[in-house]
Amino acid sequence: MNPEKLKALQEQVRIGGKGSARRKKKVVHKTTAGDEKKLQTTLKKLGMNAIPGIEEVNMFKKDGQVLHFTNPKVSALLPANTFAISGNAESKALTELLPGILSQMGTDGLAGLKQLAESLGQTKPDGIPEEEDEVPELTENFDEASKNDS
Repeated sequence: MNPEKLKALQEQVRIGGKGSARRKKKVVHKTTAGDEKKLQTTLKKLGMNAIPGIEEVNMFKKDGQVLHFTNPKVSALLPANTFAISGNAESKALTELLPGILSQMGTDGLAGLKQLAESLGQTKPDGIPEEEDEVPELTENFDEASKNDS
């Protein structure tokens, strides 16, 4: 291209003014509240009923992690053995939830906990002496002393 044609094309370009393309409207993103309503209506169509009063849900993974829901919305279709859980989930280590979670663990979970405890026991750092309770040996007969006092 020669420079004269390029200069003529540059003069034809307009930014704004009459006859230029309009700016597109800025898109405002919707909140997730609409998604939650859609989910609930779909679950109602399937015949699932909400189960109130559930404070927490824990799902145990094979790698020792726990998917922890606090105050979830739980829906169930009992004849089909189907549950839907929605809410904010956190992935936590099993050791973080340990004291309160023992009642929720089945036999498989307890076996996994036993393996976890064994692996933690093996990785104990060296150089830390184990505490032993020293019990002194008896030198006197305390029964005779109690008889003499009375």
